[in-house]
Amino acid sequence: MAHGCLRAVLLGMVVAFPAAAAGLVVVGDAIVAPLTDVPGDAVRGRAVVAGRQVGTCVLCHAGPFPEERLPASIAPDLHGVGERLTPGQIRLRLVDPSVVNPDTVMPAYFRTEGLVRVGRAWQGRPVLSAQQIEDAVAYLATLKEE
Repeated sequence: MAHGCLRAVLLGMVVAFPAAAAGLVVVGDAIVAPLTDVPGDAVRGRAVVAGRQVGTCVLCHAGPFPEERLPASIAPDLHGVGERLTPGQIRLRLVDPSVVNPDTVMPAYFRTEGLVRVGRAWQGRPVLSAQQIEDAVAYLATLKEE
């Protein structure tokens, strides 16, 4: 695999996407393999997703977050995301959502290359670590329709 590329296997074709996530393989619309050897922790993942300090997902997404008094409505609601998407699909959307939707405004939480308007403190650094991605995936996969 080329250094600094995310590869996708789509309809039997391999397509390279610029990404810091070298070595990750996208199959269809998912990164099936976890980014770490340590399983994601849903409790830590909820802190990433629902907190305003790390992932800041709640700035755009509504979800089962009773502590949020003004639910966001910019992005899809996270209620039931664990039924709509597989863990691999969730993982890709966190790592680099532009692979699925080139017009997305959602930031790439793990990709570091090919980005524009990146704050100096974040240049060359992913927003979330590989473990934080796995923790967020573990949490989001638990969100089923009520």
